[in-house]
Amino acid sequence: MEKNYDHKANEEKICREWEASGAFTPPTGAEVAKTGQKTFTIIMPPPNANDPLHVGHAMFVTIEDILIRFHRMRGEATLWLPGTDHAGIETQFVFEKKLAKQDKSRFDFDRDTLYQMIWDYVQENSGVAIGQMKKLGASADWSRYKFTLDKEVIKEVIKTFKKLYEDDLVYRGVKLVNYCTKCGIAYSELEVEYEEKNDPLYYIKYGPFVLATVRPETKFGDTAVAVNPKDTRYVEWIGKEIEVEGLLGKFKIKVIGDDLVDPEFGTGVVKVTPAHDPDDFEMGQKHGLPMIQVIGQNGKLTDVAGKYAGLSVLEARKVVVEDLKANGLMEKIDDKYIHRVGTCYRCHRTIEPLPMKQFFIKVKSLAEKALKALDQGETEILGSGHDKILRHWLSNLRDWNISRQIVWGIRIPVWYPPADLRSQISVDRPEYVVSETSPGEGWTQETDTFDTWFSSGQWPVVTLKTSKPGDFETYYPTNVMETAYDILPFWVMRMMMMGIYMTGKSPFKTVYLHGLVRDEQGRKMSKSVGNVINPLDLVEKYGADSLRMALVMSTTPGQDSNTGDGKVRGMRNFGNKIWNAGRFVKDLGSKTTDDRRPGFRVKPGMTNNTEFKKRIETIKQELTRLLEDNRVGLAAEYVYNEFWHWFCDEQIEENKQGKISDDVLKDGFKSFLVMLHPFVPFVTEAVWKEVFIGDGMLISQSWPI
Repeated sequence: MEKNYDHKANEEKICREWEASGAFTPPTGAEVAKTGQKTFTIIMPPPNANDPLHVGHAMFVTIEDILIRFHRMRGEATLWLPGTDHAGIETQFVFEKKLAKQDKSRFDFDRDTLYQMIWDYVQENSGVAIGQMKKLGASADWSRYKFTLDKEVIKEVIKTFKKLYEDDLVYRGVKLVNYCTKCGIAYSELEVEYEEKNDPLYYIKYGPFVLATVRPETKFGDTAVAVNPKDTRYVEWIGKEIEVEGLLGKFKIKVIGDDLVDPEFGTGVVKVTPAHDPDDFEMGQKHGLPMIQVIGQNGKLTDVAGKYAGLSVLEARKVVVEDLKANGLMEKIDDKYIHRVGTCYRCHRTIEPLPMKQFFIKVKSLAEKALKALDQGETEILGSGHDKILRHWLSNLRDWNISRQIVWGIRIPVWYPPADLRSQISVDRPEYVVSETSPGEGWTQETDTFDTWFSSGQWPVVTLKTSKPGDFETYYPTNVMETAYDILPFWVMRMMMMGIYMTGKSPFKTVYLHGLVRDEQGRKMSKSVGNVINPLDLVEKYGADSLRMALVMSTTPGQDSNTGDGKVRGMRNFGNKIWNAGRFVKDLGSKTTDDRRPGFRVKPGMTNNTEFKKRIETIKQELTRLLEDNRVGLAAEYVYNEFWHWFCDEQIEENKQGKISDDVLKDGFKSFLVMLHPFVPFVTEAVWKEVFIGDGMLISQSWPI
């Protein structure tokens, strides 16, 4: 053996040997059904097909690969099904920035041309993420690889939409949506990022009242004034009509009472603008108020704003405030008001609640079934406190807006009839039909695409249903869904809702939520701070095994962890420790006792073989227990300490002193290579090839030896 382990000389070669061996590919579900073999399944969270991996991806690859290798070595039919995501909004956003650099826009192309351009762009880069996952040691079954825009996947997604439609769980209606006027896209509630902002609170005179608002520019869409019905200051006004002096002249408006009004906010009186505030929209629906749209999808005031029409929101706010002051309608301004403001998670512009006709899924029954699955223990959440977070979302979820105003994605399979056929559409259903293809001449298709989370929410089901014969029947429900805790409500919740709806069973038995990976000082990684880790740079520098151990060592589900160059470099020492132990064990028997231990002679009975074997068995049992319980971080720490401090520091020395026989130490080392393999697969495989020649590949050994 070489004096030092060289990861660059081994990792790529070993990866090719693993793939060629067929070890990654379990039998088809149909074959497993015949043998009754126990199964273990993980469906890979699909990274963006167009992006390189970041350190969060490296974390999920490491944790999932550890579990996969462990269960595979236990003799189970172990499927790790990989895939990538088309990432609708994000990919189109990146592509549009690319077009902008060429002085072009998405509006320069027809729909089909733009879609094909993005498709080609994604295909050019789609192999990057897969290649990087392989470099990290991902032993996924690449023969079952899926992409969210595969034709067979799209068919399954559309089939689900048709089922939802037939079960009366889909409707098209005008509701307030979270709209980004820069990106031109409506988002669901979950996709809005909220920031605390300090904005002025304006106290405006409204007839006999003074009311507070942060949005004076929307006053042209006010259709009521509201107070809390329990607020004794204003109860006598409820139901009355008041006359108000406005910037466009006098107008009359009704006073309503509603529990949504907080008596402690401002003066306890609020203006109601149903077209531009979720609470106001709800009050408007409840009290039958008209909805007047003041802000258009272009982010500018509409014609109802009179002389202010055409101004952007911020421009209009500034002018309106000045005019209110000039007309004696501004009572005061509080400059210290702090509130939460919704922003676009892509461009970070303030989100505008706008009325739009969109497709929505009724989520109440879906959420109730997901809650029941949690209550009955069908799915367990690993991650401190995140079970409660998931329950909170499921208990308070609003109907899901699945319409997205982009080209890149699965087009909603809805068709609208020509005018002369509209009377033939059933009166108890909306004015459209759901179909993969046009129902006939003159019919027009919906231009919106599905929310990306609608298709990825079906991921465990559609991947297995479109895989090899019998895969869905055998490998579903899956065993573990491992992902970052920050997409619990975005993805995990939706997979539970959709999976149960589609199959009657929750799609996974355990949800393992890993925390954010922070830098070595515990800071969140940020480009502006300059502390972002490129995992592939660290792999190139120190090897994949070093990065893997640095990422998972001592981690706990749901808790953030720190990783950096220093920690990864330290874990390279662990790989060298394994290599050097292998050199020592390989050398056993090649020299006489006296050659290895000058001046020492073995005496009868001076062996600790029995105690050594007992300790090895104890280590096997404890490590197995930890991995069975998905306690990956503790398992990594445990086997690290036992190998380094007990086996290397103590037992090799015991062997040098003749207290442990060569064959027993070698057998113990063999067991350790098996136990270490899920965590540091490359160096253990390399050592195995050197020390245990003729015993096959380590990846295919049984657990435990």
